[in-house]
Amino acid sequence: MFCFWCGVSHRPRAASGRSLGPPHHLPWNRNALSHTALARKYRPRRFADVATQEHVSETLRRAISDDRVGHAYLFCGPRGVGKTTLARMLAMALNCPLRGDSGEPCGDCENCARIWGGQTALDVVEIDAASNRGVDDARQLRERAMYAPSLEGSYKVYIVDEAHMLTREAWNALLKILEEPPPRVIFVFATTEPQKIQQTAAPILSRCQRFDFRRIGVADIISRLGVILEQEGLPAPEDALRTIARKADGGMRDALSLLDQVIALTGGEISQESVRQVLGLVDNERYLELLDIWGEGNPGEVFGFVERLLDEGYDLVEFYHGLVDSLRALLRLSLGGNPPDLDAETRDAFKARLTPFSPADLTRMLSLASDVESSGSLRRSPNPQVVLEMLLLRISYVDRTIALEELLAGLGGSAPPEGAPRGSSREGASSAGSTSESTGSASESAGSPPGSAGSAPESAEPPESPRASAESLSELAESSTELAVVSPSASRGANSEDADLETGRDSAATVATAPDAPDTALRENGPGALGPVDAWGLLVERGTGVPSGMRPFLKAATVSSSDSDGSVVIELPAGPGLERLEDPSARRTLQKALGGFMGAEPKIVIRAAGGGLPAGGERISTESVRHDRLQGLIKREPRLRHAVDELDLELLD
Repeated sequence: MFCFWCGVSHRPRAASGRSLGPPHHLPWNRNALSHTALARKYRPRRFADVATQEHVSETLRRAISDDRVGHAYLFCGPRGVGKTTLARMLAMALNCPLRGDSGEPCGDCENCARIWGGQTALDVVEIDAASNRGVDDARQLRERAMYAPSLEGSYKVYIVDEAHMLTREAWNALLKILEEPPPRVIFVFATTEPQKIQQTAAPILSRCQRFDFRRIGVADIISRLGVILEQEGLPAPEDALRTIARKADGGMRDALSLLDQVIALTGGEISQESVRQVLGLVDNERYLELLDIWGEGNPGEVFGFVERLLDEGYDLVEFYHGLVDSLRALLRLSLGGNPPDLDAETRDAFKARLTPFSPADLTRMLSLASDVESSGSLRRSPNPQVVLEMLLLRISYVDRTIALEELLAGLGGSAPPEGAPRGSSREGASSAGSTSESTGSASESAGSPPGSAGSAPESAEPPESPRASAESLSELAESSTELAVVSPSASRGANSEDADLETGRDSAATVATAPDAPDTALRENGPGALGPVDAWGLLVERGTGVPSGMRPFLKAATVSSSDSDGSVVIELPAGPGLERLEDPSARRTLQKALGGFMGAEPKIVIRAAGGGLPAGGERISTESVRHDRLQGLIKREPRLRHAVDELDLELLD
């Protein structure tokens, strides 16, 4: 006998009723799979129940109560924040026969129940624009909207979800009906990407009232989850709910879906461990283990650490996100803050590992980690393990690096103030220079007896500002951000490093800060008092009249004068700069700019220097490029040489 429940033939029963074969199975229980998802079961039915979106729900409620409902609305915002829910609530309120004067729908009548459940209704139509996006679908919608509502006094409401998926032609077909809609017809467009509507059909925006939905805060999500769990009769610790709320990223629907998963896994026994297991999060013990590796100075352990992560089945991208959060929490703790996302035990464990790391170290570590996210290399790489290992190794050596700005400040330079943009103004440079000069004058006066030649009268003019101004230091900081200590003596400890910096500062104090001779000659005697070399230096430094984009190439040029005809010989390495100066117009512009400093336009001879290849035909390597770049920095800022020689520094980035 064929069974219609399972599709299997079973042996028939005897006349006595006794089965002639194995006992027949029980029929399938249709109610066994009737569970309603929490996101649907606890969807709000009243405007007052909507979390975080009060600016939208209150506006719609008052518009209904005052009979000022618009004909078209555009709901914009991330997923799971209540766009479709409020659209249905608007349709419920407009068609509820028991609606009060406040504009709230009753939520219990037949119309409200049908609309709230998304069932078929004559006057409320929901359209998925992702699958009905063509011009024919838009024309059909336009024709249906011309018919009056089924009941007198009711409204026809068309809810178009994922509206950004509509084509340009479909939007054009709706333009006229949105401009002059039939009476008692309301359009609600919901989208997560309003910028696409702006690009595809900008005139639509002026025909709709736009509401921007906000992400729901962590506290609001935790509160809502607590209310739902209380109604379900399930206990849950707050730290587990906080983890779910943060993972939901501002979406209530995502939070309820995650909660459904956790309940299904644990059978109602919700804990922090079960939440982490469902979400695939990395245990905090792994991050504490990594901090121990960094704190003990064992970079080689990084490879084994990453391999253990893979062996335990962790997702490296998820681990990276947790690493950024952990570094941020460490930095906040080091600055005296209290991260609310950490429980007391984890907070104490992080505090116990703060000793090897200063706030400056943690800032650089967090900066290195955030660079990986901004570049997207971890997601795009076919081998994310190598990308993560290189990131962890670079962070391992962060205690052996020093920012160039800090190094210049330690050598007596004036680095840009904290929080100020790089590339300070001339006023900042002059003030920094005058501060340095006044300090020097005070020390000289303190060391000289009264009435000696060392004491200058108050009316004496201060010397000219040194050329190493704050602006030049800012440019150096922009061109290179870090120097790495690579010698074994570099890891001696904080006290020895401070002593080295003090030595560098004392040595830097002996560097001559003579007045800028070319500037003085130009100011006192005017154009014509400068030779080709001095005039070239001022031209490159100021950049006045230099062809656009040529200044970096001209800084690498060597300038000399020819005694035979008085021409200026400019030698440039082979490359884009030399090719650019082969253009007569660019050469003429440079000749005119140089003549402004020399008093007359000189004859310019452009030559290639060195053929553009390293000596001996050697290949260009990363080490040679870093070495040349470091030598260029030393040439521009002589005070760096002492620090490089004493600390055996090497350019890192």
